[in-house]
Amino acid sequence: MLQLSAAIAGLVTGGAYALMGLSTLLTYRLVSVVNFAQAAVGAFGAFAMVILHEGGLPLVLAVPAGMAVGALLHCGLGAIMVRWFSESSEGVKAAVTIAIYTGLVAVGLRLFGAQHPHRFPSPFDSPAFTLGGVVVTWTAIVTMVLAVLFAAAPAVLLRKTRIGLLLRAQSERPTTAELIGIRVPRLSMIVWGIAGAASALAIMIIAPQLASDFGSQAALITPALAAVLIGAFRSFPLTLLGGLALGVLQGVASTWQAVQQFRGVLPFVVILVVLVWTRRGDRWDEPA
Repeated sequence: MLQLSAAIAGLVTGGAYALMGLSTLLTYRLVSVVNFAQAAVGAFGAFAMVILHEGGLPLVLAVPAGMAVGALLHCGLGAIMVRWFSESSEGVKAAVTIAIYTGLVAVGLRLFGAQHPHRFPSPFDSPAFTLGGVVVTWTAIVTMVLAVLFAAAPAVLLRKTRIGLLLRAQSERPTTAELIGIRVPRLSMIVWGIAGAASALAIMIIAPQLASDFGSQAALITPALAAVLIGAFRSFPLTLLGGLALGVLQGVASTWQAVQQFRGVLPFVVILVVLVWTRRGDRWDEPA
């Protein structure tokens, strides 16, 4: 019973991991950037939301305002990448986002760190139903629905629509796409904005369960990347499942005293295992 309760509680965390991972995958698939600053951008949006709410703005308005902050900040990052690094290699682009991540964390800790604690609201904490004697909250349901929608929508968009075809073209051959008349910068900004808003929403969902400091929230890029790695940086459904599984695994681990204090390192373990597994052929299949 205790493990079932922890697993269900882990769905909330896993849903947020999945949402963050899916927004990271969206950025990679459509603008060819492994964005290490994704969670830091989302944290700025989440803190903007809570500060506006504390200032008296109703939560129903503060949430979209925070998502807008995340979208605008992410568009600013996207403008840098489009303007100066559109033809750079993926490694160079990733290095740029790491540098921006470092700067955002430094600024965020200064503005919102431990010296400025905030209480994040939990509007969906009320019970929805009981499963096997375990209470399932509306937070778990809302998080799951959002994660599933965000996994399904890009897959349908990319495969079934004309705009999806244009997005794939600008991702794979941005210069060629621009030469044939596709407005690459505009499409890129749309992608960056959507991913930034989704990241901010993911942080808002998971923030009540974390320490209220900026650094802890910016570090959520680690489980997000673990989920994306499970999806092989290609699959939206597998990234969704990877994020959910990671959240459930951490929830169950919290009930085992022997590993309880180490559950925070599980995303690093998952990243290591996936990397070793995917590269096994390079070493194990070499002739003796």
